[in-house]
Amino acid sequence: MREKKVQFLLAILVAVPLAGRAQAPNLESVLSQMDASSAKFRTCQADFTADLFTQVVQEHEIQKGTTAFRRVNGAMEMATQIQTDDGQPSERYLLYRDGQLYFYQPALKQETIMSAGANRGEWDSMLATGFGASGQSLAAGWDVKFEGMETVGGVQAARLDLVPRQANIRNNVSHLTIWVDLARDLSLKQVMYQPSGDTRTVTYSNVRYNLALPASLFTLKVAPGTQVQRR
Repeated sequence: MREKKVQFLLAILVAVPLAGRAQAPNLESVLSQMDASSAKFRTCQADFTADLFTQVVQEHEIQKGTTAFRRVNGAMEMATQIQTDDGQPSERYLLYRDGQLYFYQPALKQETIMSAGANRGEWDSMLATGFGASGQSLAAGWDVKFEGMETVGGVQAARLDLVPRQANIRNNVSHLTIWVDLARDLSLKQVMYQPSGDTRTVTYSNVRYNLALPASLFTLKVAPGTQVQRR
């Protein structure tokens, strides 16, 4: 009887640390966490710094600004203000909603409007990548590789390398690396690689998650006399 009790105690002592040991994340568990967090995603607002590297001239252009995303009736909208361009004041605005991309340059009194048309699904997918996209939708549009967990801005994030499945997207984006805060399903950093060797590295800070955002934030106030071009 005593020997059986000892064996029973040994079994408990061995089993407890095994049961308490956290399972190492893998691609399946990461995508599953994104699925769960995506359902809770409503809005995100953040500051950003973008480093645009041009391979042929070996030059970097630094941009800073603010960006905001919100989900409306299942569709994603984005509003971005670029406040500086390589240290020179140059406000520019980007707005995406209802399959239309608006690019407004107040200093030039010029607004360019681009329509996604038949490619709206791809545009919406690109926009939501790293901001509210479910793991399931991410895997549908990209070949996804999980490259481990890394700390970005003091937050543990899943590093994912994405290769677009659509050939027309691969013409412009060879692959995209994102660092995703799985609890909130949003990117803390993104690096876009183009076939030319150019890259665009964006880091996000001062992230405000699921706060009420004014509707005016997603409306462009265009000055009278602005020239409008449509593409």
